[in-house]
Amino acid sequence: MKKYILSLDQGTSSSRAILYDKKFNIVSIAQKEFPQYYPKASWVEHKPDEIWDSQIAVAKEVISKSGININEIATIGITNQRETTIVWDKNTGEPIYNAIVWQDKRTSELCNKLKNGSWNNYIRENTGLMPDAYFSGTKINWLLNNVKYAKEKAQKGDLLFGTVDSWLVWKLTGGNNINTLKKASHVTDYSNASRTMLFNIKTLKWDKKLLELLKIPINILPKVVNS
Repeated sequence: MKKYILSLDQGTSSSRAILYDKKFNIVSIAQKEFPQYYPKASWVEHKPDEIWDSQIAVAKEVISKSGININEIATIGITNQRETTIVWDKNTGEPIYNAIVWQDKRTSELCNKLKNGSWNNYIRENTGLMPDAYFSGTKINWLLNNVKYAKEKAQKGDLLFGTVDSWLVWKLTGGNNINTLKKASHVTDYSNASRTMLFNIKTLKWDKKLLELLKIPINILPKVVNS
């Protein structure tokens, strides 16, 4: 009988897992910290594999401590640092660069141009956000323009973008094994998509005008589902 809920809480400085029973009583909790990297002033990065390793480690720990069978878990829920940006090669499963964290300000100059230009009102009205380096859109643009061959690979459909939820779901559904990469799910939900500055909150779809503005191919974006 499936009677437990596994909650994954992937934060900026640590990953947690909480196991609940069907009455929402806490059965077990585990937490593991992981490092942040600061390669330049105002730049903040994580290693995507360290995010994954810490999250799967605490998931395994709560299951082990509770003594339950993994088949008793009915569902898994994920909460995460939402704007942090990861781009990876869908054919190898390898990230093309470190995750650019929501705190990172490397795209502030581009965002200021958008904020002071004709796109400001469009972005605010259609995404509910103001142009800011906090959000994922300009971070993706930076990765495609600054990582070698990234732009070409993206145009060929060989790259995938995700906020941390997408990265974890992809790894949990097959992206953690080279033999099952093609079966992995590349998805996000409305709440995470809405923090990218690329999601139109009126149509509930990726905004083609903003993708064109930031030169981001739509084929690298996850499918948006109603969670």
